[in-house]
Amino acid sequence: MVATDATRRGAPDALLYPEIEPYASGRIALDAVHTMHWECCGNPRGVPVVFLHGGPGGGSLPHHRRFYDPAFWNIVVYDQRGAGRSTPCASVHANTTQNLVADLERLREALRIDRWLAFGGSWGSTLALAYAQAHPERMLGLVLRGIFLASRAEIDWFMHGMRTIFPEAWRAFAEFLPPEERGDLLASYYRRLTDPDPAIHLPAAHSWDRYEGACSTLLPQPDAAAKFDADAAGLAIARIEAHYFVHEAWLRDGELIAGVPRIRHLPCTIVQGRYDIVCPPVTAERLARAWPEAEYVVVPDAGHSVREPGITRELLAAVRRMQARV
Repeated sequence: MVATDATRRGAPDALLYPEIEPYASGRIALDAVHTMHWECCGNPRGVPVVFLHGGPGGGSLPHHRRFYDPAFWNIVVYDQRGAGRSTPCASVHANTTQNLVADLERLREALRIDRWLAFGGSWGSTLALAYAQAHPERMLGLVLRGIFLASRAEIDWFMHGMRTIFPEAWRAFAEFLPPEERGDLLASYYRRLTDPDPAIHLPAAHSWDRYEGACSTLLPQPDAAAKFDADAAGLAIARIEAHYFVHEAWLRDGELIAGVPRIRHLPCTIVQGRYDIVCPPVTAERLARAWPEAEYVVVPDAGHSVREPGITRELLAAVRRMQARV
């Protein structure tokens, strides 16, 4: 394990590579319902890297293009089914981990990429591990952040345990529901989030997203909750996250740890905020102990968000180190 120095100085966006526009983009029909949006930036002849967004349901944003040297990398960014610019937005129809793995492989084939580096945080780390274990021959390596393995304990922590650190945020989250619905927060939220009536599902989505946003940074961010208030984006995050939580991400408990031997030969860096409350360090340590060859970096003054200055700094450094290894 590598424990880095305190790194809260500097605005995270100022640390990133300059803004960049895609040189190509498109859509792939995944089935009769879902269409997936993708884009490529940087060097068309460069080494491929694919960004896996969080949530699930979070979608990609322009700043996600900026963690990689555009002269070296061929940067692939896409929106998982139901998220971002993929359609239909917030759909949970046929939305499973196994289908997301298959979607990613379809994207690789469509772009005629032989092997690529996977870069993913939070749920993106889950999907990166699931995809790599299904297709290790297609991987150059992994850069992972804020590890989430989709265990029942992690889901229970999100729904109840975070109140230990953020009691006010959890109380608002729980008390959004009427008293008779608070016995099973996940089931009650899922029922509301999947209700077809916007008057029911949108307030539930805003409550869910504000809870998660309030717990995502080491220090309070005044706009952390407000950024989730856009109806479509907020609904996609809340509805799809609850959908995956209810189904335990269609993964057996411990499945991703059991699959590590299939990918231990690949270079990997794990970046973890010491005070990540959404995805606590105990999970990242579990992965690091199962994968001793992986580089494990703990940022001492960071929470969960990729926009924490220390997290941003260490991810950039990890990608730079990967340039010599892929």
